[in-house]
Amino acid sequence: MSAGSLAGITVVDLSRILGGPYCTQILADHGAEVIKVEPPAGDDTRTWGPPFVAPEVSSYFAGINRNKRMMTLDLRTVEGQEALHGLLAGADVLVENFKTGTLAKWGLDPVSDIPNRYPRLVHASITGFGDDGPLGGRPGYDAIIQAMSGLMSVNGDESTGPMRIGMPAVDMVTGLNASIGVLMALQERVSSGRGQRVETTLFDCGISVMHPHLPNFFGGGGAPKLSGNDHPNIAPYSAFATGSGQVFITAGNDGQFAKLVGHLGAPGLAEDPRFVDNAARLGNRDALRTELEALMAETSAEKLSEELMSIGVPAGPILDAAEVVEHPHTAHREMVVEMGDGYRGVASPIKLARTPASYRISPVQPVAEVAGGDDGEGQYGAEVEGHPHAAVEESARI
Repeated sequence: MSAGSLAGITVVDLSRILGGPYCTQILADHGAEVIKVEPPAGDDTRTWGPPFVAPEVSSYFAGINRNKRMMTLDLRTVEGQEALHGLLAGADVLVENFKTGTLAKWGLDPVSDIPNRYPRLVHASITGFGDDGPLGGRPGYDAIIQAMSGLMSVNGDESTGPMRIGMPAVDMVTGLNASIGVLMALQERVSSGRGQRVETTLFDCGISVMHPHLPNFFGGGGAPKLSGNDHPNIAPYSAFATGSGQVFITAGNDGQFAKLVGHLGAPGLAEDPRFVDNAARLGNRDALRTELEALMAETSAEKLSEELMSIGVPAGPILDAAEVVEHPHTAHREMVVEMGDGYRGVASPIKLARTPASYRISPVQPVAEVAGGDDGEGQYGAEVEGHPHAAVEESARI
């Protein structure tokens, strides 16, 4: 088993819910030693089920908390704070998503205490909106940021109205950006010898993925509208009905479009003035759909996808979760990981040739209980209510 590219890096993870835990799982998969510190009530997501993979371990929690040593601390107590300082004294990275001002109450003010007391510590702070500004200090959740960053305004169609993307896109991209920021800060520390604060907010990250909608707006294209599965800049780039199932086709240039219509038996459409180039196809999107779906009515999504991909036209059938897991290419890419205690999860998508990811610690494990109580601070500054994880099994003390 590879030691991993981050072997020797110690991370104290005070975060919970999704963005922070996803960040630290990325680091853990690649060899960092991650110590996940939960309040005695536990990470909120332990109860986000069913389904559950073990008592008080929801599938949601298990999906983003592998490869971590887990313990509890009551950070409202002197003993809990002293234990935390002991962990930080030997750590390289701190990841947290507390609301503004919480760390300062524990003698860990990000501006004064942390740089002075732990000068080499990289401190990753994840919040909803940041510490200051018109929305500074407010709690933030994925769906709220999807609404406020413009993402919902471009997702859906006229029949649905604005729609939340069907997975926590903002939380996950925030976790990705936090992990990238941590690696940047660790690299800079090599030359400077100093840590620094890495700040990522859901609001910033939500705005950052509004591509190409905001660039189009900046370029004079006006406010983007709901477009369903259609691409705002490319046609055909959408889901199309076949005789059996839907196929998604992305003909990104005139050559691919010519191959597409040639394969469908209508090469003349590539010379049709309505479809002769991308601008024309965008202006005649509805007519193009009518022509293409008529040509696809006697085939299946899966068969057509295979045929189009073989001639260089990107296409794919729309699969559900079970079909994705059972797909032979998913197995070939080793994208499902299993551990002996019944854990099954999504493997790391980051493939390093010499130091690949490894899967060492299941998220289905006892938790080291160090202190009782609850710190009262929830995800991105929201208040959290107690839940049944207050009783945890003690396996070892850190």
